[in-house]
Amino acid sequence: MARPIYVRFETPSDVADKVLQLVQVASETGKVKVGTNEVTKSSERAEAKLVVMAEDVDPVEILVHIPMLCEEKRIPYLYVPTKRRLGQSVGLTKSAASVAIVEPGEGRGLLEEITLSFASLKK
Repeated sequence: MARPIYVRFETPSDVADKVLQLVQVASETGKVKVGTNEVTKSSERAEAKLVVMAEDVDPVEILVHIPMLCEEKRIPYLYVPTKRRLGQSVGLTKSAASVAIVEPGEGRGLLEEITLSFASLKK
């Protein structure tokens, strides 16, 4: 299956697992914004420390603007395979197309590690 247009690079599965773990920790001990509208607002305000997007979003137009916005505001962003797992990581019974981590809480060290991974993956 071809990658959606908004997926600009491949995120290895071990990094995606760490990202999902960080999202879970941040949702429990920090602050996250869930959903594309909330992610867009927190990114425009440069509040987001990391943006996470699902690769299986349909229609793709929902997330097309997010990578450009993140690059403009210098916010790291990564992808996870499914919106269902992303939603579960935040504690929802439904799926989530995107999540912004505003405060990592106890996941601060994991956020720093993932941010370094982003720099090498994007090249």
